[in-house]
Parts: sequence; C-alpha cells; structure tokens
Amino acid sequence: MSEKRRDNKKRILNNGESQRKDGKYEFKYVDANGVRRSAYSWKLVDTDKVPEGKRCDMSLREIEKQIRRDLEDGISTHNANSKTLNDIYNTYMESKTELKPSTRTNYKYMYKKYVSISIGKRRISTIKYSDIKKFYNSLILEKGFKPNSMESIHTILHPIFTMAVRDGYIRTNPTDDVMREIKKSHNWETPKRHALTEEQQEIFIDFVANSKEYQHWLPLFTVFLGTGCRVGEIIGLTWEDCNFKEGIISINHNLIYRQQDNGKCEMHITTPKTESGKRIVPMFEAVRKALLQEKMRQMQIGFNTTIIDGYSGFVFKNRFGYVHNPHAINRAIKRIYTACNKQEMERAAKERREPILIPHFSCHSLRHTFCTRFCENETDLKIIQEIMGHADISTTMNVYNEATKERKQASFARLEGKIKIC
Repeated sequence: MSEKRRDNKKRILNNGESQRKDGKYEFKYVDANGVRRSAYSWKLVDTDKVPEGKRCDMSLREIEKQIRRDLEDGISTHNANSKTLNDIYNTYMESKTELKPSTRTNYKYMYKKYVSISIGKRRISTIKYSDIKKFYNSLILEKGFKPNSMESIHTILHPIFTMAVRDGYIRTNPTDDVMREIKKSHNWETPKRHALTEEQQEIFIDFVANSKEYQHWLPLFTVFLGTGCRVGEIIGLTWEDCNFKEGIISINHNLIYRQQDNGKCEMHITTPKTESGKRIVPMFEAVRKALLQEKMRQMQIGFNTTIIDGYSGFVFKNRFGYVHNPHAINRAIKRIYTACNKQEMERAAKERREPILIPHFSCHSLRHTFCTRFCENETDLKIIQEIMGHADISTTMNVYNEATKERKQASFARLEGKIKIC
C-alpha cells in the first residue's frame, strides 16, 4: 500500500492535491470539457497562515469545494476566472444583432462611461449581489444618478449577467432584485406623469395663439395635442406621411437625437421599437388646418430641405431651416408657460382672484394630455391603445384609470341617496 502524500506540516493530502517546493498548494482537476486544470493557494485550510509578503483569499480546500460544486452544476470555473465583465459585455453586444442603432449607441455610451472603467474590469466570477448594489449606490451618491438613469444601467447589465449564467460562467445573476432594493432604500417611486387640466390646456393654447412672440409654435403644439404622438414622431413627420384627402397621418418612423460613438450628438431616423408603434392617426379638423397653415407658411418662406438617413420633406422646421430638436422644444415650452403664468398672475391680481397657473411640463406631457382627454371621452381601450401606439394595454389602462377617476367620483356623488343600500 502506497504511502499518502503529505505537506511540510505532515498533513495528509487528498487526491489531486500537492505542495510545491515554494510551499504553495496545487489542486489538479479535469474541467467539464475534459481539459486538465490547476488551482493554487498558499493555504491548505482556512486556519493556515499566509507566508509573509504573499496574498491569499481562499484556502485550497475551499477552492476545491467550489470547483466540485461548479463541475456538478456545469459551471466553467477556469473560464469564469479568466473572463471580466467587459469580456462578457463584448460577447453580449456582438450577439445582439437585432438592437436598433440608437439603442446600441446608447448602450455603448452608458457602459463605456460608467461601467467599463470600474466594475467592468472585475472577473465575472467575483462579482456578487453586494458588489452590484454597492456599484449602483455609488452611481446614485457620487454621480447623481436619478431613477431613469439607473434603469438604463440595469437594463444593460441584467441581460449580460443572464447570458453569463446561461453560458456556464456563473451560477446566479447578481443583478436579480437589486433595483427593487435600490428603489426601496432610496424611497424611489415611479413618478406619475400629470396631464394638463382642460383649463390649463385652454389657457396655454390661447396664450400661444395670441402671442406675437410665440404664435409660430401654434401649429406644432396643435399637432402634439391633437394626435398624441411622441416628440420623435412629430419632428420626424414628413409631408408624405400626411394624407389630407383621407384625413389621416401615417406614423412609421421616429427622428431621434443621440450621442454617437464619436461623442457627437446627431439626428437619425429609426423605426418604432414595436409593431404597435406603426399606426394610422386620424386628423382632427384643427390638426388638418394647422398642417395646411404650416404648409402655406413654408410656401412663402421656403420648405425644410433637411435630408436625414434618406428622409426628406419634414413638416416642421426651426428658424435655421433644420428639423426641430426635442430639447429646444422643451426649452420653448418653459419660456412660454413662464410668460403665460406671469400674465395670468397680473390679471388675477387685477381681478382679485386666484391665478390659474400652468405647472412645469414637457413634450411628453402634451402626449399624456392628449391621451387623458381621449380616455375621458372614449371607452374602447383597444382604440385608445392603437391610436397611442402603446405596446402594452396596461399602459393604456393606467392612463384611463387616472383620467376617469374624477368622473367616477362625480357619478357616485350623483347617485348619493338615490338607491337604497342599507
């Protein structure tokens, strides 16, 4: 019977274990692909002391346990220890051929700026739930990230780790449930978008219509409030999309303003993210008149000659003859409601009444305002969903329930005392 191998402390070594002349322990094994591998540690067991000047995290026996467990679960320990998060990200992006160019650009920008230089350098096998939570908190506390920005980072990282799990690099996804904990610890709730009330909407439109300084914005705002389209759909609208004979608008593309790989922000055309985004929107008479008014105006001052990704004949143009930028529209909205509120406060003071002030809102608030008015007057949720281009009916339901809440309360108030219930 052959004598068992021992280390320099006379301890019996298990099969596959050995100790080198410099005192370091080695464990030899065969991985899931039949390839011979070795793992090393300066400690055989956790209680061993690490030689002076040497670094060691896990004992050899702990490493062995992990390797055996990984082999049973089909985890490639060696590959996982040699791959960084950046490596897995590159593989993931290569596999996502279906990503829209705008989405790909945004992913690459966010990852390169915030992930690749920090946690991206870590080995994929060493990243735990606590590491992800610490990383997310650092983005919030040090970079000032808000909920939407955090969701963007999480949307990139979660599928990358999911792919790493499926490819056998790691056992579980360390990003699972992190956002739920982050939202809870920072008291984040999804902010509700509030539509303008009918009164606020009327005051805003009347102010624009009667203002020499802002009157030129009226056709654009009329289309916003009369179609419920997204800002990219409206600034990218072409005359070819407007069928005045049938009274319909075809929504089939978006105009987006995104930062590119070279760091520059550029305008590009993209198709809707989902099939529901492609739709036909009937024209209100006011929308039809606004579009024709804009066409007549441009017949005098010149049409928009911008060409973007092969698209031309854009309906709206800015003072430089180029397509509108969403940020510029939002800035204009702020200038307009600020001036409107100032005028309203002066009138209210003279008339000795409370002023009706317009709250802060953006382009998307105009879409939400249209949807709210639509929900207040239409009960067929499927029609509302199709006109709005909502991919998920629950989005439509949320707006519908919010829009009709007061009407439900008013209905019950009218019923009060008219039916016997007790």
